[in-house]
Amino acid sequence: MNADFSERRVKMVDGQVRTTDVTNAAILSAMLSVPREEFVDSAHRELAYIDEDLRYAATADAEPRYLMEPSPFAKLAQLAEIQSSDFVLDVGCGTGYSAAVLSRIASSVIALESDAILSERAASTLSALGYDNAVVVSGALAAGYAAEAPYDVIFVGGAVEQVPEALLSQLKQGGRLVAVEGYGNAGVAAVYLKNGATVTPRKAFNAAVKPLPGFNRAREFQF
Repeated sequence: MNADFSERRVKMVDGQVRTTDVTNAAILSAMLSVPREEFVDSAHRELAYIDEDLRYAATADAEPRYLMEPSPFAKLAQLAEIQSSDFVLDVGCGTGYSAAVLSRIASSVIALESDAILSERAASTLSALGYDNAVVVSGALAAGYAAEAPYDVIFVGGAVEQVPEALLSQLKQGGRLVAVEGYGNAGVAAVYLKNGATVTPRKAFNAAVKPLPGFNRAREFQF
């Protein structure tokens, strides 16, 4: 593994992640071990560890897609309180970085991606790097992946206007869903906890991350 990238990985965790109140040892260890540079476009490898969202150059979707900035990604993962025995659905896995990190924390990961180009890249990269407990599946992000439900944790890897019932219904009892609701500076990270027949949200922290496609609230016709 490239020594220079290893050093950058340490600097990313120490300078961007630990400094934003991420203290979960499993998350820190996973982010120190996963080669983020392998999950970005080749032209962006030198930028893989900067504290910005990185756009993927080639996607099939009309909407642009991004690799989430390290700090909000880590804070969302910490908010989910992922355990080593947990079964995780990673919604909007992009090229697979989030799935790789989550697979080092959880028991297994279903990585859902709607974009055909990104899905193929994610499956290829995860396989090549040996992340055997992360499986990439294709489908509409807002629909989740009911075929393997229920999940202990659902990680939504981007900003959404509204968390759909289809995703909430795929949580196990005691399961958690984390997402950033709202766009730009209006974004707020929230965790949804399933207890009995109800799923209760709790707002946690402000977060401006790039949006995922397909999560806009249905508009009512105005007379």
